[in-house]
Amino acid sequence: MMTQKRRVPIGRPSVLRHTNALSILALLREAGTCSRADLVRASGLSAPTVTNVVKDLLAANLVEPLGEGESRGGRPPDMIRFKARRGCVLAVQITSEDIQFLLADLDGNELGKLTLPLANEKTPPKAVCGSIGQGLRTLLRQQRMTRDQLLVLVAGVPAITNVEEGVVLAISTMQGWRSVRLRAMLQKIVDCKVIVENDINLAALGERYRGSSRGETDFTYISIGRNVGAGIVLNGKIHHGAQWSAGEIGYLRLPNTSRRQLTIFEFGELESVLTSSGILASWREQTGKSRSAISSGVQVLDLAEAGNATAEKIVQHRAGIVADMVLNLSLILNPALILLGGTIGEHPALLRGVQQQLEGSEFGIPRVLTGTLGDTAVLWGGIMLALEFVPEVLLPPVAQ
Repeated sequence: MMTQKRRVPIGRPSVLRHTNALSILALLREAGTCSRADLVRASGLSAPTVTNVVKDLLAANLVEPLGEGESRGGRPPDMIRFKARRGCVLAVQITSEDIQFLLADLDGNELGKLTLPLANEKTPPKAVCGSIGQGLRTLLRQQRMTRDQLLVLVAGVPAITNVEEGVVLAISTMQGWRSVRLRAMLQKIVDCKVIVENDINLAALGERYRGSSRGETDFTYISIGRNVGAGIVLNGKIHHGAQWSAGEIGYLRLPNTSRRQLTIFEFGELESVLTSSGILASWREQTGKSRSAISSGVQVLDLAEAGNATAEKIVQHRAGIVADMVLNLSLILNPALILLGGTIGEHPALLRGVQQQLEGSEFGIPRVLTGTLGDTAVLWGGIMLALEFVPEVLLPPVAQ
């Protein structure tokens, strides 16, 4: 039920009309179904103002009438709701192996999913953009929607990304991905707003949208899988840093390791230890089995769960490193929650080891949990980010 009144800024009539429209649109998207009287109570605007705004929204095909609602003793109210099928938003996750798509309506309801595998010769930026265009056409055709109904596209990439300019600085595992102006390339394919963002930042938003960190405004998401990185959420927003590299914890210095200078074109020291391939390398070194049925770091963690002493030793070593990361991040940022994600980070054997090693610290320790969205966290984070920009796309600012 909408009860809180919202302040309406003072300005020129055209600006006020636009501001009022944005306010009413936000209330409609939040409420789902309501009456004009509900909007008056929730917005603090006058009944004539709300009537005029609703009329404008109906004319713009952003609202649909639902007929009369239930009477509360007087004339039954005319019910309306936001027209979520008026358009759609698309989240795209780019990896060295495939491109994953999630199409949603303007309420964030899933409309369709798609995965397109990538062969090595199909990973240069131009080829990837071509595959994104192909996947988009397939999804829109399945939903019987047109290109002009796509309002926002969010692309998640495994790299440091200049979000303002839409530039991907480097992807080490893919051909030709250095200083790629990905947003400009995608805008040649789609006529809509395009946002390019780091994939782990999006995963953090995904967990906040519909995962383990719902309701949290300050938390850190640590992803450990093929790569290592963190998404830092402060006051409900992703913290990017001055050079867009906040959260690149894969490059943290480790004791007794190389002191080489950092470069974004190579993996960090921490990634060589914590990733699935790093854990697998330790297993093969300690067991002397270069070839065995164990072919991934996750399987080593599974063995630790089953009581294998060698695997347990490896996991405890990694848990100690992660526990140090959690403690250091907590002392710097003091978040309420730290989430572990990725195929390694979400494994119960690692979580238990981290929690055990953090026991006894008297301060600076947040709750440490695992994410719940798994492989879909990046895509749902893309949908959440896209939905934030829907109002300004549907109702562009008026010229002043």
